Amino acid sequence: MDTKSGYPFWVLANGLLPSYPRIERDERCDVAIIGGGITGALIADELSRHGHDVVVIEQRDIGWGSTAASTAMLQYEIDEPMRTLADRYDELTAALAYTTCVEAVEGLIRLARDLDDVGLKRTGSVYLASTPRHLPQFVEEQTLRARYGLPSKFLTAEEVLERFEIAAPGALYSPTAAVIDPYRFTCRLLARVHRRGARIFDRSRVERMEPTSRGVTLHTDQGCRIRAGHLIVAAGYEGQRWIPKRVARNRSSYAVITDPLDRADLKKLGRAIFWESARPYHYLRTTTDHRLIIGGEDDRVDVPARRDRRVHERAKLLYAYAQELFPSLTLTPAFAWAGTFAETEDGLPFFGPHERVHRRVLFAMGYGGNGITYSYLGAGVLRAILEKQAHPLRELYAFDRLER
Repeated sequence: MDTKSGYPFWVLANGLLPSYPRIERDERCDVAIIGGGITGALIADELSRHGHDVVVIEQRDIGWGSTAASTAMLQYEIDEPMRTLADRYDELTAALAYTTCVEAVEGLIRLARDLDDVGLKRTGSVYLASTPRHLPQFVEEQTLRARYGLPSKFLTAEEVLERFEIAAPGALYSPTAAVIDPYRFTCRLLARVHRRGARIFDRSRVERMEPTSRGVTLHTDQGCRIRAGHLIVAAGYEGQRWIPKRVARNRSSYAVITDPLDRADLKKLGRAIFWESARPYHYLRTTTDHRLIIGGEDDRVDVPARRDRRVHERAKLLYAYAQELFPSLTLTPAFAWAGTFAETEDGLPFFGPHERVHRRVLFAMGYGGNGITYSYLGAGVLRAILEKQAHPLRELYAFDRLER
């Protein structure tokens, strides 16, 4: 599956970071992980840190799939507003979903600082009201967030303009957010996992799996076998091929990055990541080398060739949006790209076994706008399942939650 189009900035900026060998012999391990992107890396780090013997296998180069196309905004707000989750489930469930994401953002910041040099920058998060009609929803959302102690504040139009030089009817502001370089983060994290003794193989594809009551045997395209106690499928949006029934809808999202801007111009803009209440929404962030990334213009295209043809057109729309939002800035587009993402019915991810596959096969599907945050939390859920321990998010992230 082709999960990206154009020229993702992270790969261009970093070049091809150290790769790993192809698998050339049979392997045994406690846990095999299919997928060497940011989700697989976070899971491998969590498991290896707690003594599990891990093998990671990736069909491309490490981090070369949808991770390379991510804009890597770390925020606790998810695509589904807290009030909507409360209506679907209940307030306590919505609060659990949101408060654990706050913890995840802080955990990811600590993890990124341990790795060093992964483009980490702590920021705030600004959720902009796209029209005055959305303001009552913002007030309701802020009331619910405040009830459960979430770090959030309502900003008036005047406050948004003063603090960020953006014209908007209002906004919700949170101080808990960050940005990273997702490709470098993944490579640094897997290098640490490798130093712990995990075996990592790229450019190696798993063709089929054979689960039994005692374990799972993986058969690769090079004729090798991996015998594991459990399998975790962390193959991003390609992971759905292992499940009989689709659980999410694949979409395409587009992004453009500018040439570096003057530091003075980014003084206020660099304090936060920005996204809006319109659907589909636009979002913006800065990089540590003073560029602006603008993303959005999402569509329902799930055909790589059609997505490829749309990159240039969508990049022009994103650039025009940013130029209208920041008329005082001189923005020069540098690169544009697109990537696949997936949406679940309730905006929440799936982590755990699927009843129509096998109990020894676990899935890691951090789908949605903040998949990195979900993957950090999901790694803990999967470890709890493997170690037969309780976890507060286990039922919320389970496949059967929508049927209860």
